[in-house]
Amino acid sequence: MSKIEILVTMLAMSVVSPVYAQSWNNPDVDVSTACKSLPTHSQLQSALALAQQQSNGGFGLNMWGTVVNRDGVVCAVAFTGSNRGSQWPGSRVISAQKANTANAFSLPTLALSTADLYSAVQPGGSLFGLQESNPVATFIAYRGDPNNYGQANDPQGQLIGAVGVSGDSSCADHNIAWRTRHTLNLDFVPAGVSTDKTRPDNIIYDIVNPTGFPIGVSASGWGHPVCSPASTTIASQLPAVQ
Repeated sequence: MSKIEILVTMLAMSVVSPVYAQSWNNPDVDVSTACKSLPTHSQLQSALALAQQQSNGGFGLNMWGTVVNRDGVVCAVAFTGSNRGSQWPGSRVISAQKANTANAFSLPTLALSTADLYSAVQPGGSLFGLQESNPVATFIAYRGDPNNYGQANDPQGQLIGAVGVSGDSSCADHNIAWRTRHTLNLDFVPAGVSTDKTRPDNIIYDIVNPTGFPIGVSASGWGHPVCSPASTTIASQLPAVQ
């Protein structure tokens, strides 16, 4: 497995909508071949559960997670908790939206997390409007038997290209996603916008409220709001990338 193949970026709040291209069961896509070098459903489920059980600075809620290959073929959707109702139902699609966004706007030489994009997509930001570029195809996202949601045959049809999780505060989501990626041995990230070279696509907390401005401004242009002191501290201590 090459580093390019496993370039999987992280996510926090779903501040950007996904590029939604086609469905899982598209006859032109051989999913088994496309996903042969990526984690299986059971591997994703185990890694996600391990990450969620740790202190992440959020509310300790259960999570949804999605993993896909670099070409955007969805490979696995999983959840933590006893059943598919143990988490926010809306987070199933959000986890895929986050993964899609991270993949869609990352390169083999530069990784961007959705947390990194928070400031840029705000009104006045350099990427404002990006979140409206490709809306979710709801007829695909919500189709199929709900009993299959989060199972090995989950009909989620997002073509994304990263690991995405959702279900807690945006900052905790980022920490859980990072740990999930690390456990899955998918953290080959060559570069990012963070000044921490050991965690190049980590969340950046540099937003301040200048006098006279109701909305905080990021010093770097890639900042994300602080959710809690605990989540901030945890983010600075996440495992270094490979």
